[in-house]
Amino acid sequence: MTANPLTLDDIADQRAYERERDEFRSAVIAAKKLRRITVGPVVTLTFESRMTMRFQVQEMARAEKLTTDEQIQHELDVYNRLLPSTGELSATLFLELRSEAELRNWLPKLVGIERSAVLQIGEGPGAHLVQSVPEEEHESQLTRPDTTSAVHYVRFPLTPTEVAAFEAGPVTLIINHSQYPDGRPGVKMSDATRAQLQQDLAGQ
Repeated sequence: MTANPLTLDDIADQRAYERERDEFRSAVIAAKKLRRITVGPVVTLTFESRMTMRFQVQEMARAEKLTTDEQIQHELDVYNRLLPSTGELSATLFLELRSEAELRNWLPKLVGIERSAVLQIGEGPGAHLVQSVPEEEHESQLTRPDTTSAVHYVRFPLTPTEVAAFEAGPVTLIINHSQYPDGRPGVKMSDATRAQLQQDLAGQ
């Protein structure tokens, strides 16, 4: 689990949240634009942070009218598992499928997609390759031998050397799956995106 988990003190009660919601939502949308990378036609990764996870908990509490500490703590326990620890990145991997035909086409093809995202840090023969690792508890619920899920939760654990190389850049997100050729050569992260994710790697 993250060294800096969200606690009950981080979650505003409903009246207080309504007062801040518009401003907070705008800030989260702006942050997610930098944290969201689409590779090929259907695969998108959104790198998560304390801000994005706090937003998820606040919105869940608002939608479900959760008011007790016990109810909120349950949501925190779920979403804190998705926060990155120092030296790693955490992401939600989405398959952007919008029709029944797309679901039938892609979900059987992309079994194992949760282990196929790769961060290429640097360029050339000396580049570091960091492969995605599924979040264990969710993987057991989302993975089947013959079809995959449209949503996965993954981590990228980096060594100190890889963290330093990440700061220097460049960093490219690749989807290295045999049934997804459009995932290579991948998408190069912008400097602004790398700056956001360096905060996650630093445990901020």
